[in-house]
Amino acid sequence: MSRMKELVIYRGIRKDTIFDKFEQVMTAWEDARGDILSAEKRENMLELLFDGIHGLIEEGQKRSFYGNLWQDHLTYLMANDENSFSKFCEKKGTLDGSINELVLHDLAIIKELFQYDFTQLEQGLDVSFVSLIDHFVPACAKGIVFNKLLRDRMNELSQKLAVANDENEMLKELGNFYADYGVGNFGLHKSFRVKHEGDKAKILPITNSESIHLSDLIGYEQQKKQLVDNTEAFVRGEKANNVLLFGESGTGKSSSVKAILNEYYKDGLRMIEIFKHQFGDLTSVIEQIKDRNYKFIIYMDDLSFEETELEYKYLKAVIEGGLEKRPDNVLIYATSNRRHLVKERWDDRKQNSEDVHGNDSKEEKLSLYARFGVTIYYGSPMQKDYLKIVDGLAKRKGIVMGEEQLHKEAIRWELSHGGFSGRAAEQFVTHLLAKQNMGRE
Repeated sequence: MSRMKELVIYRGIRKDTIFDKFEQVMTAWEDARGDILSAEKRENMLELLFDGIHGLIEEGQKRSFYGNLWQDHLTYLMANDENSFSKFCEKKGTLDGSINELVLHDLAIIKELFQYDFTQLEQGLDVSFVSLIDHFVPACAKGIVFNKLLRDRMNELSQKLAVANDENEMLKELGNFYADYGVGNFGLHKSFRVKHEGDKAKILPITNSESIHLSDLIGYEQQKKQLVDNTEAFVRGEKANNVLLFGESGTGKSSSVKAILNEYYKDGLRMIEIFKHQFGDLTSVIEQIKDRNYKFIIYMDDLSFEETELEYKYLKAVIEGGLEKRPDNVLIYATSNRRHLVKERWDDRKQNSEDVHGNDSKEEKLSLYARFGVTIYYGSPMQKDYLKIVDGLAKRKGIVMGEEQLHKEAIRWELSHGGFSGRAAEQFVTHLLAKQNMGRE
């Protein structure tokens, strides 16, 4: 398989360490052409081979792949390779033009890799491993990297590529996948965090995000509707606003935002969490995502500023835009316990003789929330609403207890856990569930 060196569009997959080990083994075996291998060369090939097999198994287990791990890994590499073809096709499908001929050239080579017969290699090295990677069954059906929907779609793609009649059929299947899920980290993951490395921000996937949905959140129907309406307009490509969810702690603001991501991930919505101390990287983050065919929500949780903190200026600059306006595929969703995000002191209400334009300074601090086109208030529930949340959660979790007793204990719980809130209700039901499960043991 020396033809692997001829890859053009998908040349990037050769940088993968697992692929590289198999490429070295296959090339060495091809170069030997049936000659008797020296002991040293055989040992080197075995070392590379078993390193490669180890990598396939580790990656297969982590991603919960099944079937032929070699084919699954090749599929993953193509699904993750951000090249001129795959990036253009993401969320759109295949395209016309000369680039298709180059892709077909590469797919003809990759098709040979999909159908590579390891039997002679096995016999020549006196090892047995094909059955191990040919019919793999993961120890757990739930992987730790991909959600089930994407994992199943990736396995399905691998099987279709493996039985494709030719490279044209492979091209069609890949185009359909890119149209549905996109490519690379943004295609294969839904939530991200930011890490500053060197002189720029790096966007890294979060592989274990919460699987909460809007139907899991009891109450706050009007608030959820406002959030849904704005988000649906956004993913449809219509005009939408930045959103500030503010109000008392434990009322479900953060959970609502996370649920929105899970509801609209399939429609191309992605979320990047960024913290206050990283606001200097906002421009770099937006620069990296502005030309991708996804809708990005930049998520800021528990947002507030002390009067001495100036990071809010970065946020205002991004929201308002300078010479270059904020891209249409980017919105900001923030949660806060305060409507006025920059803390105001009583001194700020007095005219400071050292600040000729003191009112302007005060307005600059207090008007940040006005930059959010949609502001949604989450207030603490009344007792009857709190008990309604408790009833709903208890029913969902299978708590066996009379309503009167349940309400009595729920009210006793909130007295020592911060008052009426959705968080207190959830913690109370979790406490009951633990007690109930212990009683069954």
